Amino acid sequence: MKFGITLACIVAVSFPLQSWSEVDRTEIADPYRWLEQNIRFSQEVTHFVNKQNRQTMQFLTKIPEREEIGALLTKLFNYERWGIPAKHGKYYIVSKNDGLQNQPVVYKLDSLNAEPRTLVDPNTWSEDGTVALVGLSIAKDGSLAALAQSTAGSDWVEISIMDPLTGEMLPDHLRWVCGSHISWSHDHQGFYYSRYPEPSKEGKHQQLNSHSMLCYHKIHTDQSEDLVIFNSPENPHWDFGGGVTEDGQFLLIVGYKSTARKYRIWIKDFDSQTVMEVIDNWENEWNYIANDGFIFYFFTDLNAPKKRVVAFDIRQGPAHLVEIIPQTQSPLEHVHCVGNRLICTYLKDTLPLVAIYEMDGSLVREITFPTPGTCTGFKGKRTDTHTFYAFSAFNMPSTIYQYAIETGESTLIFKPNAPIDPDAFEITQVFYPSKDGTKIPLILAHKKGIQLDGTHPTLLYGYGGFGSSLTPSFSPPIAAWITMGGVYAQASLRGGGEYGNAWHEAGKRKNKQNVFDDFIAAAHWLIDNGYTQPSKLAINGASNGGLLVGVAMTQQPHLFAAAIPQVAVMDMLRFHLWTSGRFWVDEYGNPEDPEEYQFLKAYSPYHNLREGIAYPATLVITADTDDRVVPSHSFKFTARLQEVQEGDNPILMRVDSNVGHGAGKPITKIIDQYTDMWAFLYQQLDFQHVTLIDGKK
Repeated sequence: MKFGITLACIVAVSFPLQSWSEVDRTEIADPYRWLEQNIRFSQEVTHFVNKQNRQTMQFLTKIPEREEIGALLTKLFNYERWGIPAKHGKYYIVSKNDGLQNQPVVYKLDSLNAEPRTLVDPNTWSEDGTVALVGLSIAKDGSLAALAQSTAGSDWVEISIMDPLTGEMLPDHLRWVCGSHISWSHDHQGFYYSRYPEPSKEGKHQQLNSHSMLCYHKIHTDQSEDLVIFNSPENPHWDFGGGVTEDGQFLLIVGYKSTARKYRIWIKDFDSQTVMEVIDNWENEWNYIANDGFIFYFFTDLNAPKKRVVAFDIRQGPAHLVEIIPQTQSPLEHVHCVGNRLICTYLKDTLPLVAIYEMDGSLVREITFPTPGTCTGFKGKRTDTHTFYAFSAFNMPSTIYQYAIETGESTLIFKPNAPIDPDAFEITQVFYPSKDGTKIPLILAHKKGIQLDGTHPTLLYGYGGFGSSLTPSFSPPIAAWITMGGVYAQASLRGGGEYGNAWHEAGKRKNKQNVFDDFIAAAHWLIDNGYTQPSKLAINGASNGGLLVGVAMTQQPHLFAAAIPQVAVMDMLRFHLWTSGRFWVDEYGNPEDPEEYQFLKAYSPYHNLREGIAYPATLVITADTDDRVVPSHSFKFTARLQEVQEGDNPILMRVDSNVGHGAGKPITKIIDQYTDMWAFLYQQLDFQHVTLIDGKK
């Protein structure tokens, strides 16, 4: 590898940054740089991982309750669940999992009451369920479908084509696609998609992604013949996506270069074949909703940090926009145009609120929900008379409704029969003060009637980044945790999108420490209010949330009994060198910038582990095929933590195979992972007299 070394004996290595001398003249210890090598091509790294897995399983298999916890999780996963239906021409497409199927099956229905017929069954693609369907795009007339397939949880997908009427697979096969939208042309003869150049064999799961291309693939042709519709060779770190408008008149081309949701937009008029640059800067978020000819509707944060809906003639540009729906006190999360109405989803103190508007912005009605939860759906076409949505909560599995656009009537389509008693759960939302006094939302879930005597094993979960909002939804692992007698606490930290752009900005780049302070303050609130105590408190988070856990346990090691960082970003000085890491610079800061390097170094979990400290019992979780947050983050953090750990608290690492960052992960592997996680915490938090399953203790 370009930046790799293979000698484990090297203790201090200066970073190979061109501007290093301008950043810091002091060499930074990086004794485990050798663990950055690709596991598929390094015997050293393979040996390290195999040894870690052996030690971890030897530890976990000795926990007497592990088998019974696995049985509880299996029971809670074993219920029929449906996805949200989508109408395509004269039929409906919907996914369903019978309970313990590794992957949901996609069905075709002639009507909502018709017998489902299998369209795509990903469970037949691999014996262990590690090949998943991660995208399905159907042509407007329903005649062809593009399937996006991921192997081993990779962000790389391969696209194949199916005739949904006959089930016949076409010979077309597309590769080197990552994070792409698939949009069919109006004549149904092909589709637009984004791809990258083929990476090197060694770099497939670690190489920095660059030189994005928006392409057009014509059915029954080889990928080598695909037309490059749009790219920017002089700007290799610009990425492009594309979509055809519902009327088939325009191709919307969206450019982005980070996770900041600041877009440039070009629009191609198919009639004139001209391309107009409509948004020529990276200053704002622009999300296409619908169009009436050259009048385009967007929801945007332009002069509206909580977002609003606007419209303008693309031939004149946004300088002449008209405000359709002004911003409110609640941030606008999603807008869909269905049945010629605008359906807007807001967050009101992290809880969903849906509002229906006419196209001129006049309010028709609102939809509210009875408990803290998550609402998704409301998609469709302007000609549809109905749409579908799902609502779920910690004690309510995803329940599907059909919604009549004209009357506002919601009709129950599917209510899962999950093996839980919703009335046995107590769910509350509180607001606690962070270090600087900012009020942070915290949602608590536990069994009803618990005594606040500080004795309850408690799991604190958070994310706090990238403007992503954290809302409560049903999860069999969380239901298992509560059934076992644990308290589950989910904090909506700054850095997320729960209160709009200002909330996000208050937790990114130089303000990132606010996120960690919010999380640590949640732990203190749980202790001060009688839910738990440090010896009973664990923390968990994944990806950016894994970074959160890594920082919290290094900054306040005595506040927590246990920590489980999953697929975490742990090396904040080198994250930008791998796969999609370059996109995160806007969120975290640039390690090659002298000022930003300093605040990144100040909290980077890997670089802030110190000798002589008793860190919490830790189970680090990653995957060997994770090509979003490469596993070397976890490898290096674990090795360093094991080196410096003081005392007897175990430091373990669990490296799964063929599951990537988590998307498309098979049910069997999810159950196995949470069995190990909950068994580890069951032991470390000293659960006592806890009912696991069927009345057993």
